Parts: sequence; C-alpha cells; structure tokens
Amino acid sequence: MKKRVLALGCGLMAAASILAGCSSNLQQAPTTAAPTEAATTAETTAQAETTEAEKAEAAEGALSTGYAVISSIGKSTDAGEKDGLAEVDTMFAAVLVDGSGKIVDCKIDAIQTKVNFSKEGKLLTDLGTVVESKNELGEKYGMKKASAISKEWNEQAAGFAQYVIGKTADEVKGIAVSSDGLADDADLKATITVHIGDFINVVEQAAANAKSTGAQAGDKLGYGIVTGISKSKDADADADGVAQAYSTYTIASFGVDGKITSCVLDASQVNVNFDASGKITSDLKSTDFKTKDQLGDAYGMKKASGIGKEWNEQAASFAAYAVGKTASEITGLTIDETEGAPTDADLKASVTVGIGDFQEGISKAEANAK
Repeated sequence: MKKRVLALGCGLMAAASILAGCSSNLQQAPTTAAPTEAATTAETTAQAETTEAEKAEAAEGALSTGYAVISSIGKSTDAGEKDGLAEVDTMFAAVLVDGSGKIVDCKIDAIQTKVNFSKEGKLLTDLGTVVESKNELGEKYGMKKASAISKEWNEQAAGFAQYVIGKTADEVKGIAVSSDGLADDADLKATITVHIGDFINVVEQAAANAKSTGAQAGDKLGYGIVTGISKSKDADADADGVAQAYSTYTIASFGVDGKITSCVLDASQVNVNFDASGKITSDLKSTDFKTKDQLGDAYGMKKASGIGKEWNEQAASFAAYAVGKTASEITGLTIDETEGAPTDADLKASVTVGIGDFQEGISKAEANAK
C-alpha cells in the first residue's frame, strides 16, 4: 500500500512539474483560483488512498486475544473404605494471534481441584482451601522425579506453548500424536512426554476463538486463575452434596508502558455431586461444562441483578474498564466490604458483582506477562 501511495504521489508531482514547465508560455493563473474538478478529484483520490493506507498500517499490528477452558471430572471416586474424591481437572490456554491467524504468544496451565468427602456425605476438605494451578505449584506438583526427561509439568507445558508459536489453529490441530497419545514429533518429544491431546484441543480452541480487543504487536500476554471451593456443601437425606471448583479466569495483554491493552474475564463452576451414602451422582463421563460467558443469559443473574445485567455483561464491562489502566490501578480500586462490589461511581453503573477475583487475576496476569 505504501508503494501505491508513493507511486501516486510521484505521479502528481510529475504532473505538477509538467504544468510548471509550460506556465512560462501561458497566462499566469491567479494563486487564489479554485482548484479544477480534475485536481479536486485527484486530491480526493490521494486522500482516500492515504486513509486506506493508514488503516492498513494500523490493522497490521493488531493482535487478537483468545483463551479456552476444558474441564473433566472423570477421576472422581465414591467414598467407601477410603474417603470419596471429587476431582475437577481443567486445562487452560491463552493466546495472542496475528492478522494471518498465527499464534505469536501462548500460555498453558491446568488446575487440579480435589475435594474429599466421607461415606456419610460430609465434606472433609477445608472450604477455605485456595487451589494453586500446576504452574503455580511448579516443582511441588512432583512430576520431575518420574519424568524420563526430568521436566516438571509446568516446564513441559511451557515447551508445548513455545512449540505452537508461529502455527495456526488448524496447524495445531494437525500436530502428530502417537497411538498412545504422546507427541510423535522428534522436536516436541524432547520437551513433553505427557499425553498431549488436551494440550492440542485447548490451544486450538483458544486460537480459533481469538478476537481483536485492543492488543498490539509487542504487547506481553498474561493470565491469572483464581480457584476456590467455598461454595461446596454436605449431602443430607433431602439433597445431594456438591463439591464445586469455582475458577475465575483473567486474560490480559500489557503494553510497553505497563498499561493493559486488552482484557477478557470469565469463570466456571464445575460441580461433582454425591449423596448421603458417599456415592457420586454426577455423570463422570460428562465434559459439557460451560463457562459463565458461554452460558450467557442461561446463567440467570440478570433477573436478580439490580442493574438488569447478566454476569458475562458485568465481567465484560469490568474488562473494558481495565483497558488503558495499570494493574496497580485496578488492584487499588476500593470495594464494598459487604458485597465485594466496586464503590467507583462510574463502575457501579455496570458492575455490581464482587470484583476481588478480578483484581487478583489481573495482578497475577501482570506478574507472568513476560
């Protein structure tokens, strides 16, 4: 586009030179004369070309921000001689994607939420437990000692994330997998020896659903996951118990000045139900766990909201508010001690949910945006 504009500019200059050369043989035109129709048309065309060139240059550096979450509960077990276990395994990926659909940055993490319950259907795990992700656990997760390549889970996830940079969603989907679910590519096998099916699925989905929300070339990608189990309940004779993994996801990009350039917020509530005899009543084969954003109006907050807004609408409003600010400006927002909602007058008009997990998520995102 630059070449086209430059060529047009040279053409106009050449035409002007020719006219100037002939002017000595012609009556000098008044300098205040209105431009001719042809000159006006040429000028308008040149301005249009320039505007399109500027748009193209602006769009050239735009990046799309994407994420995906995949959860399963298949490893959960009934209570019997041993305590029951409700286990929620969640894979997470965040990506930045350029205009050609190629991944330019990728972060992968996982959360393994475990809640024990008795054969009487009573919860045994402290409901105040804060669940760390596998990346946050690092060597505490304990995979390195059993790994044939002496790499911890977070190191292997980072290796896979690095491998997909430069690939499109379709190319990620096409990564070779052996019959036993392992990487079948020599380079990839050197960095990851765990099953890679969920890695492929979560990154492919993250790249496929990436949207332009303000990130630009050169921005750093960060994410934060906050998981708790405080809404879990015992079973009794009238109702099943529930072990609930409640995770809030923050995906944010940061410019060179440290300000947030794009932000996406979402959350998931994955339940494992059990009865008063410690038997699990949930379908352990289910994988249809939608996030709050995916649920939209089906989540059902709008009818109880004082401002008539669904959870995903309020999360989107908070994310938009965060763009252009630093993480410390967001974590420094004051909140209502009873409701946990923001006290800022402008923000209160669109956000009445608790924002503590949003603030913590943005703080974590800034910390790992490297």
